[in-house]
Amino acid sequence: MPPLPPLKDLIARHGLNTKKSLGQHFLLDENICARIAHCAGDVAGCTVIEIGPGPGGLTRALLQAGAKQLIAIEKDQRCVAALSELKESFPQLAVIEADALEADLPTLSPAPRKVVANLPYNVGTALLIKWLDDIHVDPQAYQSLTLMFQREVAGRIMAEPGSKDYGRLSVISQWLCETAHHFDLPPGAFSPPPKIHSSVITLVPRPKPLYPADKTALERVVAAAFGQRRKMLRQSLKTLNVDTEALLKAAGIDGTRRGETLSVEEFCRLARKY
Repeated sequence: MPPLPPLKDLIARHGLNTKKSLGQHFLLDENICARIAHCAGDVAGCTVIEIGPGPGGLTRALLQAGAKQLIAIEKDQRCVAALSELKESFPQLAVIEADALEADLPTLSPAPRKVVANLPYNVGTALLIKWLDDIHVDPQAYQSLTLMFQREVAGRIMAEPGSKDYGRLSVISQWLCETAHHFDLPPGAFSPPPKIHSSVITLVPRPKPLYPADKTALERVVAAAFGQRRKMLRQSLKTLNVDTEALLKAAGIDGTRRGETLSVEEFCRLARKY
């Protein structure tokens, strides 16, 4: 890479004190940033979309990894100005000042696309749900999503049936994607340190959902089952306003079970009968 100013100098020059309202916790360690970029796999032949780059620690790592095109979406105008220094050295970098929750990522570039991001904790789950909707519409919307969440959220995404973390996010994520956990980070890896640990995971969209089901029906069934997760299915599914006993019988599922014990396949079976 061309010589670039140290991140701490860049932060001082642009007055980049973190804003709690934006959920900012800057990741400045070059080795950790390079490790995250490595987890995203080969980025040389695709467009990489980064959310919330801040002062650009991960941005630099992705450029160093050879990203063909890197689109950084940043809401904080101060960070946009700081990232402009990178644009002078790397013409493949585009910086968009926008709210990622409102951005339509698949329209920003031709496929293939990868999303790589140290997500702001306050919007991480909402962003993932939005991108899962994109994947349901088009499994090729993203080649992969390599994302950092707070460890609790990452645990919910990857949880297995029967665990306390297994829930709605687990079912929909695993229905549409294969998931992999890479590594965890302690609070001290960030500036300022958050109060929780973080995890880096990758979601790779499946060519088609794991089992056939209508997404709206699946979401309704899953929401009902986990809305009162300690109750038996014969009780919790009553919010669907259907003959619960008949539904469970048609799906071949014991009504005395709880939602947290059902596999993704069983939820899909329930959704089809629903």
